[in-house]
Amino acid sequence: MVKDITIGQYFPGRSVIHKLDPRMKLVLTLFFIVFIFVCHNFWSLGLMVVTLGLVVALSRISIKTILRGIKPVVIIILFTAVLNLLYIRTGDLIWEWKFLHLYTGGIYTASFMVVRILALIVASSMLTYTTSPTLITDAIERLLSPLKFMRGGVHTIAMMMTIALRFIPTLIEEFDKITSAQKARGADLETGNILERTRALIPVFIPLFITSFRRAYELAYAMECRCYHGYEGRTRMRQMKLEARDYVALLLIVVVMAAIILLNHFFGKLV
Repeated sequence: MVKDITIGQYFPGRSVIHKLDPRMKLVLTLFFIVFIFVCHNFWSLGLMVVTLGLVVALSRISIKTILRGIKPVVIIILFTAVLNLLYIRTGDLIWEWKFLHLYTGGIYTASFMVVRILALIVASSMLTYTTSPTLITDAIERLLSPLKFMRGGVHTIAMMMTIALRFIPTLIEEFDKITSAQKARGADLETGNILERTRALIPVFIPLFITSFRRAYELAYAMECRCYHGYEGRTRMRQMKLEARDYVALLLIVVVMAAIILLNHFFGKLV
């Protein structure tokens, strides 16, 4: 399941979503995430899901890749759904067994929360799927550029975030290699209860931490050897410039946001 984690990976392409300005994609992603929480009923949330589906279609990212990104958090989603099913006691009672009760309100809330979490995961993943780490760094640095007058260390913050995203696939690959090596030595990582499996992973996590620190040291040493000084005197090969497609995307998101506010006003809270 660890190999299925696709967060932080970049899939090159020439779609409309790939060609959008990274600053605009970052801002639109933040707006999209905020308005997912603004949705109060299935009508407004459905509009967000349709919009997200359109983005996925335009990005030409395969559905298989999207599902791989969702697979590692299925347990969390199911746990959230079960909690809402059992603890929300509004609406009509449709099933009862001892201390367990199932109400229509619990079903509505559980369904609503599952769709919301899935939309959050897919929307966040689409940013890294269609934008390279370098462009994400430049976008964050440009958006936070006003802070450089307050000695905010904008470039350092942006570089730290990008390196963290970049090393997620690397650490996942390293985890898989160490796990395979331990299994080849006879380690049993798949049987027993939760505590036994957790204890069996200690021989995996220790070399993983050591390898992570070694990689961090090597990266810092390589940057120092190349006289890297961050923002000072830095030039960029690609200059960011907003184009017509960026303004069209912004206009569409504004229209969707306005529609969500209207749907919330007319239909109210369904969950």
